[in-house]
Amino acid sequence: MFWPPSVSCPKWVVHLDWKGGDCVVLSQLVPSPPAETFMGISSFFKSILDGGKVDISKRYEILRDAVSGTMSDFHMARDRETDQIVGLKILDKEKTEQLEMRFRGLDKPSEGEIATSFDHPRIVRTLGYGMTSKGQRFLVMEFLDGPGLNSLIIGRSKLLDGNRLTLMRQAAEALQVVHEAGYIHRDVCPRNFVCAKDASSLKLIDFGLSVPARKEFQQPGIRTGTPNYMAPEVVRRRPTDQRLDIFAFGVSMYEMFAFELPWQKSTGDGLAAMAHGQSVPIPLEKHFPGLHPDIAKAINHCLEADPEKRMQSMKNFLSSISHINNAWLVDPKKNMGQGI
Repeated sequence: MFWPPSVSCPKWVVHLDWKGGDCVVLSQLVPSPPAETFMGISSFFKSILDGGKVDISKRYEILRDAVSGTMSDFHMARDRETDQIVGLKILDKEKTEQLEMRFRGLDKPSEGEIATSFDHPRIVRTLGYGMTSKGQRFLVMEFLDGPGLNSLIIGRSKLLDGNRLTLMRQAAEALQVVHEAGYIHRDVCPRNFVCAKDASSLKLIDFGLSVPARKEFQQPGIRTGTPNYMAPEVVRRRPTDQRLDIFAFGVSMYEMFAFELPWQKSTGDGLAAMAHGQSVPIPLEKHFPGLHPDIAKAINHCLEADPEKRMQSMKNFLSSISHINNAWLVDPKKNMGQGI
């Protein structure tokens, strides 16, 4: 699921742009707004959740034209009542209904219900959700002003030097929170991590494909996500669980270190993703000489094709790298002083 490009604002706004068919975030995270702001918005959304609908044009001033993603339009908007700049995500009614049809009768929580259940510094804060007067679901969230991890990777950004270990830990912490809350994200990829301007921190975004980690949502046949990051069991339409996120996390972290994918890049139809269960990934150390062996080992463990052999939890992943600090290089000369 893509977030929209070409929006900017000096204070609370994200700046995005398209690069090679992907949505790339270009600016920086900003501090969370005051608690009273969230209280005001939360009280407003309580009335929405009690059954009311919102006339978007009256409630919000759209500051930038919408850009369409895969399943939604995303706006930079000003809340006319609170005067806050927010992210306004309006879901495509038809596509949302098609997705929900896959889970008919399973009591699946909506994206809004899942997103608003999190209150963690490593996860984007969703302020509320509801229904527009036109019958479309929408979400309102804090506006992140920072580069997407994907844009830093695509640009081979020097901002990653010295920050990789921190970003990896924070991404793992975010995913651990999601899993311990009983959900599967299902679209873990660099595009869905938004970083601070200096790449010193990040937040996980986008719960549009997320489902509860319950048996009824883990049956074969539901192939959703971004092909380059799909676990073999997803590609082959086998039963899935939270370990599909761990695989996608491993691919994302591999790419952050190597600026390359472990396998051939998948085409739009996802056929190359079949290699994820058939080919051994190129050793990460070949792309990143001098990388701490335990970092390479932990990431490679996430990339195991067999879920039973894969890293079993993000808690285990964090434990496996807990002893590593920024004095990370086996031989600093191999990377010319570059840090992770």
